[in-house]
Amino acid sequence: MSDIPQQPTGPDPATAAAVVERALGRRAFVQAALASAALGAGLAAAGPASATPGGRSRLPGEVLQPGRGPVDGDVYLPSRVEEVLWGYLPRTTDAPVLRVASGRTVTVDTVSHEGILEDQGRDPVGWFAARGVPRDQVLDDAVAIAAGYARHPRDFDADGPHVVTGPVYVEGARPGDVLKIEPLTALPRVPYGVVSSRHGKGALARQLATPAGGITEAEVMPPVGTDGRATGDPTRYGNVSVFTPVARGRGGVLRASLPVGTGGNRVSWPVDCFPGLMAVATVADAPAPNDPLVNSIPPTRGGGNIDIRRLTVGSAFYVPVVAEGALFSVGDPHMSMGHGEVALTALEGSLRLTFRLTVCRPGSGDAPSVAFRYPFGESPDAWLPIGLSDPDGYRDGQFVDLDVAARRAVVNALDFLEHDRGMDRSVAYAYLSAAADFEVSQVVDRTVGVHGVIYKDHFA
Repeated sequence: MSDIPQQPTGPDPATAAAVVERALGRRAFVQAALASAALGAGLAAAGPASATPGGRSRLPGEVLQPGRGPVDGDVYLPSRVEEVLWGYLPRTTDAPVLRVASGRTVTVDTVSHEGILEDQGRDPVGWFAARGVPRDQVLDDAVAIAAGYARHPRDFDADGPHVVTGPVYVEGARPGDVLKIEPLTALPRVPYGVVSSRHGKGALARQLATPAGGITEAEVMPPVGTDGRATGDPTRYGNVSVFTPVARGRGGVLRASLPVGTGGNRVSWPVDCFPGLMAVATVADAPAPNDPLVNSIPPTRGGGNIDIRRLTVGSAFYVPVVAEGALFSVGDPHMSMGHGEVALTALEGSLRLTFRLTVCRPGSGDAPSVAFRYPFGESPDAWLPIGLSDPDGYRDGQFVDLDVAARRAVVNALDFLEHDRGMDRSVAYAYLSAAADFEVSQVVDRTVGVHGVIYKDHFA
């Protein structure tokens, strides 16, 4: 268990909003040359709980190595090589690495898997150096995990990619409750990210080049001719990882960019950081930490790799509690993601994330009624009923039916409108069709997802 003491200047729950406001007020910037672009030495994304969606990201003053830089929460949790799980979620029987009281805040140094995976040589210093990144801008905890992870043998072809930090025991949480997870601040730890496409995965995977799959072999990405999986050597698989710098743009807004052709033009977009993976432990009968039942790739009723881009700073994610203490874990940090996440990954990049973790009791009205049986999201401007194609655990194979996820999102939306907003179910069904949106969360996590968007200002 972590022996990091409580931060003496950290906020209590009543002052969490002030924490976020303080993050917005940071104005120290450091510029450095990196990969032929002028980039900040570190980044930050923060916004108050009342902020509008798409909260802007701003640059702090340093690369956030473990234990260095601002810590906004009551307690700080690093990603120690002996405590993280690589590719798997904690089980209900796993010992917590930290305990916090309900309503308190915890700052977690998450580590991106990109740059440390086996197909990238499991050598982040070397991999990023080849892309112009100096050693002092490669995270020490990423280096330690790549070199020294030993909680189970790594199998690139079977394991999930994500570095999962936790579990955190939340005092008072018990089965039948809901854990409310609120991202309060998100500080990118380095001024770059990576987007990857891997053979056999993604929306245009080779196994879908069939009449039923709807694509031809010529349309597969990465191209079929580069598929080296038969070698058994991940470094020869032909996977594609695109290094993506981020920098302060016009108006101080943090933007990522990629080249357009060879003429020096670039496409850029705003960074809006969020954790792709937020989970509570749900599986008790996995005999080993790398059992397929706790693989980190597919999302489940316990949350996990939910990959919903609206769950940024200022949002809330509600998950039904199965184990005593809830056993919260986090990973898969994203700097940005498009709905669908079609190539396989988002813009992956390590983040320092601060969460408020709050236990919600049945009947308290503190959580949507749907959340006591199914994950549910909330952004500052909308309620987000979630549907998953296979919410009960691992299913062999990459793709399942997106229609199933969409139907479950609609049913959960109807349950919310009927039981929490008092609408007649038939009227609610009509309203959803006329005024709500249903967005594809992701199509690449074995269990695919759809989430509804019910706009709060419709009910003002």
